[in-house]
Amino acid sequence: MKKYIFPTLALLILTITSASSQNLQQRAEAAKAAAKAAADKAQNAKSGTGKTPLSNDQVITGLKDALTIGTNNSTGIASKLDGFYKNPKLFIPFPPEAKEVKSRVDAIGMKSQTDKFVMTLNRAAEEAAKNAAPVFIAAVKGMSIGDGFTILKGADNAATQYLKDNTSAELIQKFTPIVKAAIDKVEVTKYWKPIITKYNKIPMVQKQNPDLTAYVTQKAMVGLFMLIAEEELKIRKDPAARVTDILKNVFGSIIN
Repeated sequence: MKKYIFPTLALLILTITSASSQNLQQRAEAAKAAAKAAADKAQNAKSGTGKTPLSNDQVITGLKDALTIGTNNSTGIASKLDGFYKNPKLFIPFPPEAKEVKSRVDAIGMKSQTDKFVMTLNRAAEEAAKNAAPVFIAAVKGMSIGDGFTILKGADNAATQYLKDNTSAELIQKFTPIVKAAIDKVEVTKYWKPIITKYNKIPMVQKQNPDLTAYVTQKAMVGLFMLIAEEELKIRKDPAARVTDILKNVFGSIIN
């Protein structure tokens, strides 16, 4: 009888030991997997996304994509009939430095002429906006952004402001002839010349003749940058406005 007991007991001990060893191994593997999952979760939380963290180049591509779309949408809005003229945020008024001109000639019965002149200023900006998109897009493509994450995590208009700060001088230089052509097309000077001629004939007034091209250029640029900033805000806040994969990846990584 004893000769059967010892082998059976040995087999039982071996089975228990094997099972315990396997259990310990499974627990170790489970603990390792849990640790990796926790590390991945922490990394994803840090990057603000459940996917592989974005590179700076990807962020820059996304920012340029956003500005390109924003530029196209903005120039489309501004170039429509009354895009400036009937938009209180973009409306271009009578040149402030020549406000005395307006008050004086209005007083002598030329208000209808000054009103038509103001309308043509806005029409010139609308006309110029039709050709503005390529100028803005070329500037966007030429932008060299060092730290895209700084802009991405910045203010809601950070990309637009970066574009404005770094390209305004060049944009104005390229945009000016577009505005001049628009001014000629809508015949701004046709309405301006009789106004300023009449004013300058008034005794004791200081003769004035503001640079209308520079004035419309500056106001049109301000208006377009305002619209681009609004488009950037949409992309940052509204997932539906992220119409490309890069926009979804980049701006979807922001933790609002």
